[in-house]
Amino acid sequence: MQDKPASHAPAPAAGTASGSPVQTPVKPVIPAAAAKRANASVIGMMIALAVSIAAFLPIVLMNPAPKSDGFRPDINVSAVAQNAAGVAGFTPVAPNPGDTYSPNYARWESGTESGVPTWEIGYLTPKEAFIGLAQTAQANPTWLVQQVENAPVTGKRNAGGLDWELRDSGKGKKSMVLVHRGTTVVLTGAAQLDEFTVLAAAVVQSLNSNPPATVSPSTAPSP
Repeated sequence: MQDKPASHAPAPAAGTASGSPVQTPVKPVIPAAAAKRANASVIGMMIALAVSIAAFLPIVLMNPAPKSDGFRPDINVSAVAQNAAGVAGFTPVAPNPGDTYSPNYARWESGTESGVPTWEIGYLTPKEAFIGLAQTAQANPTWLVQQVENAPVTGKRNAGGLDWELRDSGKGKKSMVLVHRGTTVVLTGAAQLDEFTVLAAAVVQSLNSNPPATVSPSTAPSP
């Protein structure tokens, strides 16, 4: 008997798996009208953005950014001090700690609220910190506590050849207090002590060049 040749099944058609038909991915078709509307929306947004930039650009150009050193008002401390001398009962200090210290105000406060008439100056230091100066011939304990913001005495610091009382609350601000020639001077701010010392030395120089106050302060800082 002759062996019959083995029968071979026909190979599956190309692109099929186990004889399954090929599924061609369907590509979405956007109608021409919808595509036109989408393009019109994008173009409209771009036009609106361009119009907004064109409207605000002149304003930005007319207002340039401020210089890095900021605005420094031109305050003539000596002139304001001389004007205040007539009502103060003493010649207010006009310290000159150098060009790197910039005064941003100088004024005489009549003491309507505190009851203590006070000469005040504000200084911006070379390191961009602030020190406020307050001087009066009628200091009292309440006024002093308010000026130093209730900070305790932590020691002394020599400036201008005199010992100033140092007060520090440990919260950033500190004060230096001096009673000299009939007035009490308080320096308060967040500046570093070396900057305080420069200003305090200038205060002593100004105090020594002025006549003493005719009215003595009613209190002095604690030792």
